[in-house]
Amino acid sequence: MSEGTPTPRSRRERPAKPALTYEGIVDTAVRLMKSEGLQRVTMRRLAQELDTGPASLYVYVANTAELHAAILEDLLGAVDRTPVDGEGEWTDRLIAVLGSYTQVLFEHPSLAHSALVARPSGPNYLALVEAILALLHEGGVPDAQAAWGVDVLLQVATATAAEQSARDRNSAAEDEVRSLTTALRRASPETHPRIAAVGDALVSGTPQERLTWIFRSVIQGTLTTPTPTPAETTRADDSLREPPDTGSAPSRK
Repeated sequence: MSEGTPTPRSRRERPAKPALTYEGIVDTAVRLMKSEGLQRVTMRRLAQELDTGPASLYVYVANTAELHAAILEDLLGAVDRTPVDGEGEWTDRLIAVLGSYTQVLFEHPSLAHSALVARPSGPNYLALVEAILALLHEGGVPDAQAAWGVDVLLQVATATAAEQSARDRNSAAEDEVRSLTTALRRASPETHPRIAAVGDALVSGTPQERLTWIFRSVIQGTLTTPTPTPAETTRADDSLREPPDTGSAPSRK
């Protein structure tokens, strides 16, 4: 061996890689998402970052969808739940919690769309659901209605963030909004009387004002709209199973 040529190191002399853990995998996935975007957070890319094989990750995470749900669960730790024990009207405090959740998704646009189908089930998500249910309970919302209402409220917040993230990725989004606004304002009273009647109200308000109004509407609906009784649910299920009446004569086969 010539002078100056480095002596090969034995594998035994190399520093041992840290043992894989679920927490370490999720932390690395979150870091990748923030630096490269959620679309790059795949099992293969994550394995490369952790200097291991994809098969090793499947012991901890079943697939990419579950990995994305784990990322969302981790980020939900940033949701501000302090309004639950704060002062003021319960509706205002509930909107503050929902607004904080929406803001977390706004700060991570690539995750917002995935959040429509991701199903986290960790402590941060359960704490968010508990916070919303606690405030609905404080407001006198019956438990059955609150149970359905929490789902709708989170859907509204998630869909709002996902819509915004889609617009952010669309370079023509602002032009499309301007075109729609112009079309609505120029609608003829003869052909579109109701559009003309409400005029600028269709496009009025800031995004925050409109989102707050949506939250208040859904909260009020949750408070006043009872869930169906078991008998009503059974009748609805039976009607879905019955073939549609086409109006034709019955078959004589």
